[in-house]
Amino acid sequence: MVVCGDDGLAHRLSAELRGVYGEQVVLVVPPNARTARRPVVGRPRSAPAALFDRVVSVAVGRGGPVPGGEPAAVAHRRGGERVLETEFLTEQVLAEAGVERAAALALVYEDDETNIRAALTARRLNPRLRLVLRLYNRRLGQHIEELLDQAAVLVGEDDEAVRDATTSVLSDADTAAPALAATAVAGTGKVIQAEGLLLRAVERVSPSPGVPAPRGLCTLALLSAEGSDEGPVLLPDDEEVRRAGGRSTVLLERFSATEGAVPGNGLGVGGVPPLSSLFSKQLRWSLAVLAGCVIALAVALSIVTGIHPVKAFYLTLLDLFAIDDPALGEPLGRKILQLLSGLVGLLLLPVLLAAVLEGLGTFRTQSALRKPPRGLGGHVVLLGLGKIGTRVLIRLRELHIPVVCVEGNPEARGLAVARRLRVPVVIGDVTQEGVLEAAKIHRAHALLAVTSADTTNLEAVLYARGVRPDLRAVLRLYDDDFATAVYRTLRVAHPLATTRSRSVSYLSAPAFAGAMLGRRVLGAVPVERRVLLFASVDVADRPQLEGRTLAAAFAPGVWRALAVEGEADSPPDRLLTKDDRVVIAATRRGLAELG
Repeated sequence: MVVCGDDGLAHRLSAELRGVYGEQVVLVVPPNARTARRPVVGRPRSAPAALFDRVVSVAVGRGGPVPGGEPAAVAHRRGGERVLETEFLTEQVLAEAGVERAAALALVYEDDETNIRAALTARRLNPRLRLVLRLYNRRLGQHIEELLDQAAVLVGEDDEAVRDATTSVLSDADTAAPALAATAVAGTGKVIQAEGLLLRAVERVSPSPGVPAPRGLCTLALLSAEGSDEGPVLLPDDEEVRRAGGRSTVLLERFSATEGAVPGNGLGVGGVPPLSSLFSKQLRWSLAVLAGCVIALAVALSIVTGIHPVKAFYLTLLDLFAIDDPALGEPLGRKILQLLSGLVGLLLLPVLLAAVLEGLGTFRTQSALRKPPRGLGGHVVLLGLGKIGTRVLIRLRELHIPVVCVEGNPEARGLAVARRLRVPVVIGDVTQEGVLEAAKIHRAHALLAVTSADTTNLEAVLYARGVRPDLRAVLRLYDDDFATAVYRTLRVAHPLATTRSRSVSYLSAPAFAGAMLGRRVLGAVPVERRVLLFASVDVADRPQLEGRTLAAAFAPGVWRALAVEGEADSPPDRLLTKDDRVVIAATRRGLAELG
């Protein structure tokens, strides 16, 4: 296995492959640091020219000469793995890493172009290679998968092994965003979707004495007991669940093979905004009060004069808009009502003018960022609109969660998405006083800090804790050991508040490792400081599954078969055959055991 990257995901993925699956790994990283300037595959040329050359050379099965004059990789061993440190990921470096003999290659640089160019080179060097790419652009990723699979067939069309070569394009942002979004919102289901499959795991608090425990399809985990150092238990059996009365649980609440996407929020691109978004709350109340006055005047006129209500409403409107129909010779009550109608008409005209101007202004500012409304409350404050923050924002809006974003970079990639979804944004440095207050942190439901700087995320959470000690806080931290230490410290310092720390690389690495081993990992659900994986596996050639019922295909604490893929309802006594593909929940060790 070869892993190439320039951030924490590469290190985490390497550790995952070695520690969980026992694979031999060659790690290619920048020298003396986790990050370096952007690596280049081949000669440093313009992006379009270099990418075009690579596509052409792969398609015809020929490669250009290995570029010379570039620094060679420095090789050494560290903790049982071979490490190549190089500033440029050249064809020579890929060959030195053993790509020509490797079973799989993971390219997890933060730059999409670098990963694509390296994948094209690697596919030419080894058509049998299983490729796993990290790409942020999902639409481009679909095309790249097809291109690289076709290139493998073109290069080795007579080789049967080449036909089994696969290309998987994954995004750490897409993998981690559902977990981060669900953690920020109490009671929100942790939904995992992949190719028509939908699984939803929900966290249920411990029931009160005498109240029956909540039921689901199965219990996925027992959470830590309050006031105890006992950690979570993954995939417990029924007896262990009964013994653990009073502990909160994570239940699989729903499995479906036919349901569509999670409902959106009606904020489509180019859609017409709802009427309520065109006018402020104060203006809407003013219009409602005036409409009530008009109706009251019409009813009073009908009662005083005895005329038909429709005619009374018509005369009221004439009076309201000062259309000449004086009530000369009419009773005193009619004259008073006419004067009152005229007064209401004077009040109505400026309100109508304000409505027109405000509506036109709203349409003009559709491309502008919105500010948090005055009365906003119960929302999620999202810090950072980079790759991760943008995906989390989309996820929260799909769940109909109100969001206020805070971003320090006025040119951040996520601002366009926030503008499109009409989400309020505060531009400013979150560490500066007054920025979080502008985001209404004192009335927020939760704080989700997902900027790329650990210190910024931690400082924001600590500051928010000073404003709201009971605020639910979720922070993204780069290093998992640091995330664990922060989680424990904040939990002790603020025992009444919910605090979660998440490492994106920790959440994403299992999916990348599964793809390198040819397994289809659907997603991951964080359970405190552990991760439960959902994967799709074939029953054939697996004695742990074949010939057993769905209920019996269960190894407590290791893995559990949940349902047969393609069947919306799989009964527990459903017998598994070699032609079936099942969805399992497993620990890392369990996924390795199933092979």
